[in-house]
Formats: sequence, structure tokens, C-alpha cells
Amino acid sequence: MQEQKKDWENVGLIGINRREPRAYYAVYSDETAAASNKESVLSLNGEWKFLYLESPEHSPANFFRADYDTSKMDTIPVPSCWQLHGYGAPHYTDLYYPFPIDPPFVPSENPTGIYKRKFSLEENWCKRRTVLRFGGVDSCFHVWVNGSFVGYSKGSYLTSEFEITSLVHPGENEITVRVIQWSDGSYLEDQDMWWLSGIFKDVELINEPYICVDDLFVRTEFENGFDEAMLQIDVLCSDYQESHLPVELHCRLMDEYGQTVAVLNGNGVPKERGIHILLNSPVEHPLLWSAETPHLYQLQIEVRSGSELMEVVRTDVGFRKVEIKDGNLLLNGRAILFNGVNRHDFCCDTGKALTREQLLEDVLIMKRNNINAVRSSHYPNDPYFYHLCSKYGLYVIEEADLECHGFELTGKYNWLSNSKEWEKAYVDRAVRMVERDKNNPCVLMWSLGNESSFGSNFIAMKEAIRRIDDTRPIHYEGDADTLISDVYSTMYTKLDKLHEIGKDELLEKPHILCEYGHAMGNGPGGLAEYQQAFRKYRKLQGGFIWEFCEHGIRQKAENGSEYFAYGGDFGDKPNNGNFCLDGLLFSDRTESPGMKEYRKVIEPVKTEAADLSKGLFDITNLYDFMDLSHLELRWSVACDGQTLEKGKLPLEGIHAGETRRITVPFHAVHPKPGRHYWLNFSYVLSRDFPYAPCGHETANAQFELPVFLPACAQRPAFRAPKRIREGSKLSFTGAGYQITFDVLKGTLLEYSANGRPVLTRGPKLCFWRASIDNDMYVKDNWKNKYFLDQMQESVRSYTVVDKDDCVSVAFQVRVGAPSQAWGFSAVYEYTIYQNSILLHVYGEPKGLQFDAPQSIPRIGVEMQLPRSYDLVTWLGRGPGESYPDSKTSALFGLYRNTVASMHTPYTRPQENGNRSDVYWVTLESPDNAVLFKAKDTFDFTVHNYTKEALEKARHCNEIQTADQTILNIDYRQNGLGSESCGQAQLPPYLLKPEPFELTFEIVPYRFGDDLYELMSL
Repeated sequence: MQEQKKDWENVGLIGINRREPRAYYAVYSDETAAASNKESVLSLNGEWKFLYLESPEHSPANFFRADYDTSKMDTIPVPSCWQLHGYGAPHYTDLYYPFPIDPPFVPSENPTGIYKRKFSLEENWCKRRTVLRFGGVDSCFHVWVNGSFVGYSKGSYLTSEFEITSLVHPGENEITVRVIQWSDGSYLEDQDMWWLSGIFKDVELINEPYICVDDLFVRTEFENGFDEAMLQIDVLCSDYQESHLPVELHCRLMDEYGQTVAVLNGNGVPKERGIHILLNSPVEHPLLWSAETPHLYQLQIEVRSGSELMEVVRTDVGFRKVEIKDGNLLLNGRAILFNGVNRHDFCCDTGKALTREQLLEDVLIMKRNNINAVRSSHYPNDPYFYHLCSKYGLYVIEEADLECHGFELTGKYNWLSNSKEWEKAYVDRAVRMVERDKNNPCVLMWSLGNESSFGSNFIAMKEAIRRIDDTRPIHYEGDADTLISDVYSTMYTKLDKLHEIGKDELLEKPHILCEYGHAMGNGPGGLAEYQQAFRKYRKLQGGFIWEFCEHGIRQKAENGSEYFAYGGDFGDKPNNGNFCLDGLLFSDRTESPGMKEYRKVIEPVKTEAADLSKGLFDITNLYDFMDLSHLELRWSVACDGQTLEKGKLPLEGIHAGETRRITVPFHAVHPKPGRHYWLNFSYVLSRDFPYAPCGHETANAQFELPVFLPACAQRPAFRAPKRIREGSKLSFTGAGYQITFDVLKGTLLEYSANGRPVLTRGPKLCFWRASIDNDMYVKDNWKNKYFLDQMQESVRSYTVVDKDDCVSVAFQVRVGAPSQAWGFSAVYEYTIYQNSILLHVYGEPKGLQFDAPQSIPRIGVEMQLPRSYDLVTWLGRGPGESYPDSKTSALFGLYRNTVASMHTPYTRPQENGNRSDVYWVTLESPDNAVLFKAKDTFDFTVHNYTKEALEKARHCNEIQTADQTILNIDYRQNGLGSESCGQAQLPPYLLKPEPFELTFEIVPYRFGDDLYELMSL
């Protein structure tokens, strides 16, 4: 039997009756409408009738007719994704196709949605043409108007337009759309995201005259450097009535104040298929566009035929030049550095359907966090997003709606990419992207897609793009030999390899990391080292963090608690689990610690102390174009949370790339013993900007003043405690305290002071943490080969030594894991003073080191306090969490929080909440308090749950709280790295089995006691 070729399985059919792609611009009926920004557009967004079917073959007879009975149909909002409205279920994959790989065929069980709605048109509307525009439909669709077939299209993230003038009439009309979930196009849309279906972007009607602008391409060329520009406009005019009337174009280029800076006029006689009218005009001293200085002009075109004004068209214009020269990508003659992110169109509540307000929110978040670039991974974004990037200033690598990642599993990765049969589909996706967005100044490069191997179809894509636009470089990471790519692009390149690339003088093309710093769960770590490499080597021009925002879907549990779902939570198989949770923002767009760290790492001002004692500092402007006059330096001298002195300094005339020495006029500090003094710098906006108000911090710095004086104070007189031995228990009872050890286990069982418990379980060596996503490739060995979560202690000996001012209790232990011959030899040495305990714990690797782990999660001690100890105060880095390779954003200060708020809500629960380089921490209950202080510094975490409960939970709302407060004080934790996809912990941050030493004092106290007197003990 011969197989019947279906539209949705016909790779050669890219559309039926779809208009040729064109630029996105605003259309107005007249000057009054243009002045009030009232576009000639009618939105069809809103509630539509909806029928969900098992497959397109189950479509009811005559469903497309205007008299079809819709009374039993459901309703669904447009735009939306039908899985988020109870039809089918979301399915998340990063790599897998959710159907058998047999291109171009898809499953016969192919969910289908029939959409219908009515709309009314006025008589004046119908005197002009009507174009139907779909912003995005997944994955393919047929459309009818008033019962007549209009056309068909595929390419989920690509705009589709249809001419429907002859099918509409004044009064009530009806549109019917049949959307099919799987098509041959789905093979080209295997991006790392949820599979969600439906009409997920705007549906609009555009009212255009019969003689009109049908397309528009604006270019800017430069002469004599960048002082003189040539504005070049290619206007395609069409006559859809074939009236053969001449047309006149009157063009004005206006600056941001509405002043005309150039006038261009042209004429011709358009045909049905159009005539190109080429216009040129010199523009002297144009304000150049960049992400730092996003100067936009507006081009207005009036189309006239005789004395009649046919329409007014407007589009943004940015004067800038992108070129590759001497191995660098240049913008306006300067090499730029991409401090970028990869971004998906996603909302935790509406999936792929985003509002303009949400798009604006994303742009503002990027700008406020020093991000200057975005890669539209892995498809064209909404046209409004590019308008916002041009307006607020973001560089864009715009990517085609193309990824065939799942073919990697077949052993024939380039199955489609090297197939002539699929060339038309590949080229169509490139051409529609370029034609629509070619006038956006923010778009600096065209990207041919992502993770689709390489083949002849990419060569055809580049050739097709070059026929349209030769002003922008081409990007494709899959082109490893840069046969067609104008930049050398890699992803998740290890740091040592990145340094090799930077040193390669034979490299002819600039290098960009299109993906790095995989922000999955707790991480990424090591970003500072990557940024240092970008700054060090000329041809390394930055990179793009994967990714901007997580893709969790907001859900409610039966008990009403809220959580964010990930792969597998909807019964979706196969899936890639929580690999969709890899953003610098959490799914609700709150900032993760990773965003705070990235913001600091890429800050545009570098501060170095030239002579700290004299207040001399070198300020380096890291911008590519701007000077620092828009910033104000606010400095302060602080001591343990209190500001002692502050001032402001202007930053005039420090040009891009320039370093200048300044003097900060702070007075000499007269230090008190035991206190730490910091000089803090905050670089804030000196005026309001479109993306942030005056006072918004752009960069900061901190220097500890070299004035620390160690405290020397006498301890209270020591009175020897009463000692009691009962079985394995050894107790010491003194004036106001009781301490009990289990000498068999070498454990502190109880510490009470002033009649109230301080510790309910004593410090115990701990080598385990709840695994983080970046432990992905080591956690199985840690847990199932080395059994690091099951470390056991064997007490070899203990001693009790009475001294004049204290009692010393020491336990020598051997710590190891089941089935392991390696381990640690360690000593707990408790020194009992009159009102405190000093713990000195130290150890070193012992035993057979054959096949010992190359790294371990942590080295520290864990203890428990009563649950009532709920308030935390610490002097160290904060206020948020920090880790060895992710702490540049955490400044020293005095911070206060509740135990519950020390938790970082990673969507898949994991190790979190560490505070680094801490001098001391206190925990307070309503009637008691305890101080933990170190000679130097330590790291700590404190939570109201155990690490076992944290690992057991799949979502934050499932974490079972404990009856105790759990405190960890660490010698070191392993770094975070980015090895869920990328760089493992860099060598300085890799915690190996190594000798360790940790010393801190536990000091109970009453409210009202002088904390600094206690710290001087």
C-alpha cells in the first residue's frame, strides 16, 4: 500500500499560501494615527472555542465552516499552550525526541487542537487589505476564514502571514485554526525545553492599503571613520490592485527628540509583486548605537499616490557597524566583550506564551545585572523583544528555530543536516528569521541553529542569508572547523583549553563561548576565572551563561503548598529530569545566588588598591564605549556593620578602557581590639536611566583596612568542675554549666549553660553534603563506591587532663567508610573553660590510599541545637550564600537572619546556604544565645532540616523540618564548579582528602552581655 503524504509529514511543504517573509515594522493609516501610535492592527487574542482531538484525522466534518456548531466546544485563551490548560501534559526533554526517530513521519496518535472565534470588521477596514499574522504556533497549522481555506504553515517560532482580503467582509467573520502537535518540523525543534503546543503567540489582523510598503531594509554605512554615515533604505512597494499608479515615498529620519535629521524621497510605479525603491542620504555626526549607548533614530515613511496618503510606516534605526577585522569582532571600530546569557521564551505559569510586560521585565533584569548580550536560544524571539533590546541596549545573537539534538543518539548526527531533501526546510527557517528581524540594530549576528551537527544544509543557509544581508557575521557552534561560521564558537570549554585558544596566535577568527557556566542548581562556580581569561586574551570576546531563567512549571500540592515541576513530574517519559532548572533566575524570576555572582564578576568597574594607607586607588573603566561620568562613587568606612565615615566622589572623564588613580579622603582609623574595619566602594547611577533609577548599584569593591588589633583579655577565674563517670558517660558540672561526653563514641552528648541546653548533639566530623546538581558526575561514586555519606568513627583512645584554668578532653579517632581501607586519623580536643568550650579538631588521611576519592564534599563538623535557636547573626561574607569558587559578590559585613531564611530554595533541593569566611556567628533563642568564634575564619550553614531530609525531597515543599537546629561549621567545602554541563571545580577549589585543622570556641551568653568582651576571650 502506498503511503499517503500528509501535510504534516511532507518535508518539502514549508507552507501553503503563506506570504513571503518580510521585515516587522509598524503600519499606520495616517499621520494622526502615527502620532498617537495607533497601529492598523486588530488583535485576535482572547478566548477562542477549542476542541481537543487525538489526531488531525479525527477532525469533525465541516469543522471549518462558519455554521459549525460550537456550543459543545471548550474555551481556551490565545495565546497559550494547551497542555497548561488540561489538554495532554507537558513533556520535558533536553535531548530525547518524545516519538520514534523516523523522519519525516510522526505518531498517528498526534494531538490536535481546533480553534475557532468570531471577529467583527468595520466597513472602512474592508476598503483596505487584510493580512492575517500568526506570531507563533507549535508545531504546524491549517487556517480557514469564513469557511474558506486560507493556508498552512510550520516553524513554531516563526511568523506566518496570509492574505485574506477577499475572504473577509464588514460585520461578523469567523476564523478556524487546526493546530497539530507533531509534524516533520518537530524533528527540527528538539531544543532543550518543554514540548508545549498550541497558538502561543499573538494572532493579529493588519490593515494595509492596496498600494503599500511590502518590505523594508535599512542599512547604515560609514565614511571618514564614524563621523559621517550613509543611510541606505531599500523599500519594496507593491500594488495589489495593479492600478499602475505612481507612488511617492516621503521619508524622514528623526532623532530621539523628534527632530528631523535627514529627508529622503523617491518614487516609482509598483507592481503586484513589488518594485524596489532605493534611497540614500548622508547623516553627519550620527549618535552611534551600542548596548552601552543605545541611541535610536526613527524612520517614518509616508506612502502617497497622487494626493492621497496611503499609509505611514515606522521603524527603529540604529547607526552601527559590525565587522570582523584582524581576528576581532568589532562594533563601531572597537572590539567588544559579550557578558551574555542564553534566554528561552518561558513563563512558569503560561509556558511559551509571554506578555510584553514580561518581555520588558527580562530586559530590565539583564540591564540591572550588567548583562550586555543575549543569545536567543534556540529560535527567534518575539519581535517586541528585539525592539526592547534595541531600545535599552542589549547585543543579540539571533538564532534560527533549529535543533536536531536527538539525532546524536542514532549514530548519524547529521542525518537531516546533510540531507538534500531537508535543505528547503533548513533554508526556510533561516530566511524567515533574517527577513523579519533584519532592521533591528541590536542583532549583531545570525546564528544558524544549535546542536544539529553539520552538513550541506548549513552551507545553503549561510548562502541564503548572505543574499539578504551581508552586514552581519554568521554564527554556528556546530561548525567546528569554521567553514561557514565567521566566529569560532564553542560551548562549555574547559578553562585550560580556553587559555590555549586565547594564546593561539594563528587563530584567524574571534572566539565566543556561546554556552558556559551551566547555572544548574547551586552554582555555577569559577565564573571569575573565566572572566579573567576573557579580559586577558584579545581574541576571547566573552560568552553566554546557560541560562537566564529556569523552566519550572508552577504547581500546587494537595496541601496547598506551591512548588515548581520539572521533567517527570507530569508522567512524561522519556525525560531529562531537572535539567530544565539551570537558570540565573529561579522559575518565578527571583534572583539566584548565581545571578548575584555573575553580576559582580562582569561589573564594568575594576578597583585596585595602590596604597591603601594613603587612600590611593586605581579605577579602571571596563566599558567598551562609555566613560564613567554616569556613575558616582560612594565610599564608606565600616566596622562590623556600623558606618563610621562616608563620602561621595564624581567619576568624570575616565574613558572606556582607561585607568585613573584617585584619592579617597577617609580619616585615619583608631581601631579597637578585636574589630575589623572595611573600606567599601559602591558605584551607583548618578541619574535615572530607563532601566534603573538613580542610586542603582552597578559595581562595588571592598578592602579590609590593615589596622586589626588582636584582643587580649583575661578569662574568668576557673573553678574545677565536678566530674561524674556513669558507664560510657563522662560529665563535667560547673558553676552554670554541664557537659556530658560519651567516651565510647567520642561524642559530646550535651552542653547546657545557665540551666538551658546549648548543644543537644555535639560536634561530629562530617564529610558529606546533600549533593548539588554540579556533583552530577561524582555523586554516584561518592555515595555508592566510597560511601562518603556513611562515614563511621572508631575511638582509639581518650584522655582527660586537668589544668589550672581548664580541663582538656581529647578523643583520638579513626574515621572511615564501609568497605574502604582509606580514611582519616583525627583528634577532637575539647578545652573546657569556665564559660566556654574550645574545640580543636584536626586530622590527616590515613590507611591505604589506593583508589581513594579524588575529591570529597566537605570537611567540617555538624552539631544540633534546640529548635528555639532561630535567629542568626554573623560577621563574615553575606548577606546571601557563598562558596569557595562563588563568593566575589559576598562582601564582609555584619548580617542577621532567621534560620528558615538561611535556606536557598533551589527547585530540586540540594546543599545550600553556606556563608564563607566567617569570623563569628551567634544563634539566639527567646531566652538564650550562643556564640561560635574562630581564631581565623570558618564557613557555616544552619538549617531547620537535616541533610538527609534535604536529599530525600524532590521539591522544596517536600523538605521535612527537624525538631532541632542543624549547624555545620566547616574547614572547607568542595567548590561548586559547573560540571552538570561544563567545567568541574577548578584546582584551587577542589577539596581532596587532605590534612585539616579547625578551631572554634563555643560561648553561651545572656542577652545584654557584651559580645565583644566574649569574643576577646
